[in-house]
Amino acid sequence: MSSVALTFDNGPTVEATARVLDILRDRELRAGFFVVGAMLKAPGALALAERARAEGHWIGNHTMHHDTPLGQHPDPLYGIGEIEQAQRLLDEAGLTSAERYFRPFGDAGRLGPHLLSVPTRDHLIAARYTMVLWNSVPRDWEGDVGWVDRAIADVESPVGTGDGVVMVLHDVRDGAADHLESFLDRLNAGGHTVTEELPASCVPIRLGVIESDIGAYVSK
Repeated sequence: MSSVALTFDNGPTVEATARVLDILRDRELRAGFFVVGAMLKAPGALALAERARAEGHWIGNHTMHHDTPLGQHPDPLYGIGEIEQAQRLLDEAGLTSAERYFRPFGDAGRLGPHLLSVPTRDHLIAARYTMVLWNSVPRDWEGDVGWVDRAIADVESPVGTGDGVVMVLHDVRDGAADHLESFLDRLNAGGHTVTEELPASCVPIRLGVIESDIGAYVSK
C-alpha cells in the first residue's frame, strides 16, 4: 500500500479551488496548495487561499508568473525575483506555512536542470526555503478522466509503494476537480492513504539545508 501527498498547483482559481476544498473538507483530508502569485490578484482568489489555510492545508510558493522555468531564463537572477515577489504576497496575507515551501515550474511536470539557476538555488538555501518536487504528474490538465488511471498506476508502482508519492494535481479549469472524488474513492478502495508527510526523495532542500544531491535540477 502507498501513502500519497496531494498537492495542487497553479491556483487559486474561482473555477476550481472551492470545489477541491469542499471535497477535501468532506473527507477530512489535508493537502498542499502551491499558488502562483499573479493568480492571487484575481477577484476572489485571495479569499480562496485564506480558506485553504484556515482549513488546515499548507500553502506554498509556485513563483510569481509561472511562465518560464527558472533555469532556462536568460537572466540567471530572474528566479530570485519570481520567488520573492510571490513570497511577499503570501507573507503579507498571512498565508505562509511553518516552512517556506517552494515548488519550481517544471513545464508539463518535467524534472531536470531547467528547474533552477545557480543563483536561484543559492537563494533558496540562504532564505531557508523548503523545495518540494514530485514523483507523480498524472496530467489532470488534459481534462478527461484518464488522469485517474494514470494517477493510480503511479501510486501502485514501485515508486509509490516505496517512499510514497508526491502527486501534482491542479486547482484550475480542466484540472483535477471534476474527477477528484473518483480518484479518492479508488485510493481508499486500494487501501492507500493520503498523508501530509513528504518523502525525503521529493524534498532536496529543507529549511535551507541541502538534503540530497540537487545537481540534476540546476542549470550550469
